[in-house]
Amino acid sequence: MSTLHERLQRQVYVALFGRGDASGLTPTQLVSVVLILTSVTVAVVGTEPVVIAAFGPVLRTLETGFVIAFSFEYLMRLWSIGANPIYQGISGRIRYALSFYALIDLLAIIPFLFGWGAQSLLVRLLRLFRLLALSRLIRYSQAMRIVLGAVLERRYELTFSMALSAGVILLSAGVLYSVEADTNPEAFGSIPRAIWWSVTTLTTVGYGDAVPQTVLGRVFAALTAIAGIGLIAMPTGILAAAFSQAFKNVKDQERVRCEAAKGDTQF
Repeated sequence: MSTLHERLQRQVYVALFGRGDASGLTPTQLVSVVLILTSVTVAVVGTEPVVIAAFGPVLRTLETGFVIAFSFEYLMRLWSIGANPIYQGISGRIRYALSFYALIDLLAIIPFLFGWGAQSLLVRLLRLFRLLALSRLIRYSQAMRIVLGAVLERRYELTFSMALSAGVILLSAGVLYSVEADTNPEAFGSIPRAIWWSVTTLTTVGYGDAVPQTVLGRVFAALTAIAGIGLIAMPTGILAAAFSQAFKNVKDQERVRCEAAKGDTQF
C-alpha cells in the first residue's frame, strides 16, 4: 500500500513530467508553456524604453509573478522526481539537479533576480539570459528533441566543419593583413581587424565597410568569397542529412509499433 505522500508525489510527477506512454501535454505542462512564452514576450518588450515608461510597474509585477511561478515549479520538480526510481533519494535529486533540463530551468530563473536596479551592461547581459526560458520548451516538443539529438549525433562532423572555417578565417585575415595593412590600415591594420572582413566575406554577408584596395588583396578576396560558399554548404549538408535520418528513424519506430499493435489484436 502506497502512502498518501507517495501518491501525491506520483500525481505531481505525472502532472509536471507527463506519462511516458501518453501523447500530448498535461494541463500543467500547457500552463508552463504559456508562462514560458509570456515571460519571454515580456522580456523582449521590456527592453523598449517607451514600454518601460508606460508599463514599468506592470512589467515588474509580471516578472515577480514569473520568478515565483518558475521557482515553485522548479522546487516541485525536485521534490516529485523522487517518484522516478532512477532519481530516488538525495543523491538521485542531486543527479537530476545537474541534468540538462534542470540546469536550463535554474538558468531561466536566476536572471529574473537582476530585473531591478541600475541598468548596467552586466545587468542587461544577465537579464538577457531570461530568453533561455525558451529552451525549456525542448522537453515538451518531440520535434525539438529529435533536432537536438540529430545535432548531438553529428557533433564531430560539425566540430570539424567549424574548425576548418576558423582556420580559413584566420588564414584569409592573415593574408589580407599582409597585403593591405599599408594601404588600408583602418580596415586591415591588424589581424583582428582583418578577421571582421574575413567573417563577413566567408559568410557571404559582405557589409562593405572593409574593402581590399590592392590588386593582390582583391584577388585573394575573390578566392575567399568562393571558399565561403563551400564552407557554408558543409554544415548545412551535415545538418540536413542528420535531420532527415532522425525523422526517418522516428517514422520507422512508429511503423514498427503500429505493426506490433496490429499483431497483438489478431490473437
